[in-house]
Amino acid sequence: MSKIALFQAKGWEADYLKSSLIKAGFECDVYENGVDQLPEKNDYDAISVFIGPHIDKNVIDHFPNLKLITTRSTGFDHIDLAYARSKNIALGYVPYYGENTVAEFAMGLILMLSRKLYWCVDRVKRQEEFNFEGLMGTDLKGKTLGVIGAGHIGQHVIKMAKGFEMNVIAFDRFPKPDLAKEMGFEYKSIDEVLGQSDFITIHLFYSPETHHFINTENIKKIKKGAFLINTARGPLVEAKALVMALKEGILAGAGLDVIEEEDIMKDERGFWLNQKTDQGASNLQTVLMNDILMDMPNVVITPHNAFNTKEAITRILDSDIENINGFFQSKTVKYPIK
Repeated sequence: MSKIALFQAKGWEADYLKSSLIKAGFECDVYENGVDQLPEKNDYDAISVFIGPHIDKNVIDHFPNLKLITTRSTGFDHIDLAYARSKNIALGYVPYYGENTVAEFAMGLILMLSRKLYWCVDRVKRQEEFNFEGLMGTDLKGKTLGVIGAGHIGQHVIKMAKGFEMNVIAFDRFPKPDLAKEMGFEYKSIDEVLGQSDFITIHLFYSPETHHFINTENIKKIKKGAFLINTARGPLVEAKALVMALKEGILAGAGLDVIEEEDIMKDERGFWLNQKTDQGASNLQTVLMNDILMDMPNVVITPHNAFNTKEAITRILDSDIENINGFFQSKTVKYPIK
């Protein structure tokens, strides 16, 4: 009987995964914490993880019987793929689960910024004032939305934006002219998207090649007064560049569901208490930039929550179960990391 360890799983999600895997004939243990707190038991044949603590050499070597690592996420930059492959460990992920889910959240952030919804609610609920002075917003109709990454999520955003009668332009490394014609948008270069958009939403896949895709140089090319939305991955946008653009008025505001070094931000106090002199200065700078962003009045930050609906999580769990079942039944991961 193959043994599976589920990390960062709790509540109904843990029950759903565990019961399904036990029915399929696996022995299964659940750990609410991530792999930064490794269990004494280490004879697992597979581990299922979520984004967060890095699955590095130390973690992989802790499990000598490990044959499979699955991540319940689309991104897999938290796994040392090269080392896992050197140990002949199979790798699985969840390529599609929440195209509409994340797109809906991105549109929610666009609406929050364009109509100042957060500030409207804050005025009534926290300040107990019922007036609209200083809360004038802007229509979406007729505005230009720039979509960076017109894949599955980006295409859902485009559909929604067309419903608001927005003009849509998009940058994608693999443009599909027929798709653009069918959906009514136009492909542009990244500089054109930055320079022509009133709202910019990022839906790129994160990799070393896309690290700091928006940075201190090209952020200056953004149309003055535009709004930036990021529901993809924090390191796609350089925190320092974002602060600069907001302070200098290049950006009128930002809606961020992800930020650089967000794992540190989850436990910032612990980070400072455990700070070592050999730790990179870039981490320190990013933490400071994030603190500035959180205090800015024209920035909305949410806690990496765009994926978080019952329907999307169920799709994630089902894909994870399929990856595990497929590997141990036929040595084929349904959704392999390539």
